Amino acid sequence: MIYSGEVCHCIPRRPGFESPPSLENPSGDLRYITFSQPQKGGYEGRVLRTWTKLNSASFHNPINKEETMAFSGKYEVESEENYDSFMHRIGIPADTIEKGRNFKIVTEVIQNGDEFIWSQIYPGGKSMTNKFVIGKESEIETLGGKKFKATVKMEGGKVVADFPNYHHTAEIAGGKLVEISTVGDVTFKRISKKLA
Repeated sequence: MIYSGEVCHCIPRRPGFESPPSLENPSGDLRYITFSQPQKGGYEGRVLRTWTKLNSASFHNPINKEETMAFSGKYEVESEENYDSFMHRIGIPADTIEKGRNFKIVTEVIQNGDEFIWSQIYPGGKSMTNKFVIGKESEIETLGGKKFKATVKMEGGKVVADFPNYHHTAEIAGGKLVEISTVGDVTFKRISKKLA
């Protein structure tokens, strides 16, 4: 069977297969093809697996299999460093800082590729949820309750965001959620263990 056309970006319908040489056929689908010797007018090959064509705009930040759901889960605060100094620096009221010092905050993350739903659940039932898409401008709520628009990025496996008065990163390290927020010379580090 002969296939011809331009090479396109694609991902498999079932993840985990290394991308093979792929050509677009008349139906518009992409096929996993094992090529034999070049034949007149094209290449001859056997279709092993059907692939789906994606719009090239979807590839602003390709994600590999390990990253597609790396953050998903529930995490409970295990330890914090420089809590008071950081909260004072970003303008959190003293009474709020005192109340929150020993809170066992639960962070729940639902990740679907580039799309995130990031929730923090506080004792007493209060919660804060941010929904964002990597590489696209989204509305984000700060620790102080203020909302602003920002473009969240993925850099080296870390979720990175610049808030109005601090820089924030989050990553999964050793199965734990590690969040680092920096303002000036003060760095606040929160480590949360995975619950589910």
